[in-house]
Amino acid sequence: MSETTTTDPRPTPDSGGLWRAVAEIERHVASDGWGAPVRLFALVRTAEALRRDPSLADRLPANVVDDARADPGHLTSVEQEGVPEVGDLDDLLGQLAWPAGVDGAAVVVERILVPPDAEAEVRAAVGSEDDRARASALAAHPAAEDVRIAVGVLRDGRHECAVRSRSKDSDGEVRTGADLVPGLVSALQATLED
Repeated sequence: MSETTTTDPRPTPDSGGLWRAVAEIERHVASDGWGAPVRLFALVRTAEALRRDPSLADRLPANVVDDARADPGHLTSVEQEGVPEVGDLDDLLGQLAWPAGVDGAAVVVERILVPPDAEAEVRAAVGSEDDRARASALAAHPAAEDVRIAVGVLRDGRHECAVRSRSKDSDGEVRTGADLVPGLVSALQATLED
């Protein structure tokens, strides 16, 4: 596997496990191509999961077990099956709650981004009342860019993001950083609050 290129490709000392987990999740989802639905992942500290259930070592790849023994911050992602298709990601996230054994969560979603001036142009032409017409006009705008966004958060507030654009669809072009998508970070963080 190749490493993800970032504005600062090195994880911070406190976020290494999360940074690696988000990068791995994004690459995993990217391997399925574009046009995917929202995907959700529980994040668990691998070393703690192995401590609670030693037989887990037999079900995980040997390199994951070795990594977890060397790094207590190592995270394992568990994709959640049966995620309902929803029109509004905020509605889905608003319905989620994770059990105490889950240390964090990650979400991957595809979106269309346009520069702010293009969005203002479309709002002026279409109006702000018709969400579907506005979404169609934004998607058709020449400055529109398809992106895949992966966000991971931990209960202690640490978070990481990865963004891949369709026009630069390679592992070496993925942008990562903690604060690339603050709104989605906040919404996902709220699913971990007690």
